Amino acid sequence: MKANTLKKQSQTDWDKVDKLTDEEIDTSEIPVMGEDFFKNADLMMPSESKVPITIRIDKPVLEWFKSQGKGYQTRINAILKAYVSSNKKKA
Repeated sequence: MKANTLKKQSQTDWDKVDKLTDEEIDTSEIPVMGEDFFKNADLMMPSESKVPITIRIDKPVLEWFKSQGKGYQTRINAILKAYVSSNKKKA
């Protein structure tokens, strides 16, 4: 994402960020998702009762989902479904 797509001017050097390789990115603060994480994870299967809608999503968000390959709408739906499920448990 380039700084000129943001409403507020970013102080981030996006050209420098874009040039980073995976090896140069510091991921030391990201916890490793081990067997316990996946043992306790809920598998969210797509339902058969999807309804076509029109929704407005920020362009960078949509571009990121599309960049992940085929099935981006299904992934968006799965994330929304997980959010609903998580919030139902809290209520």
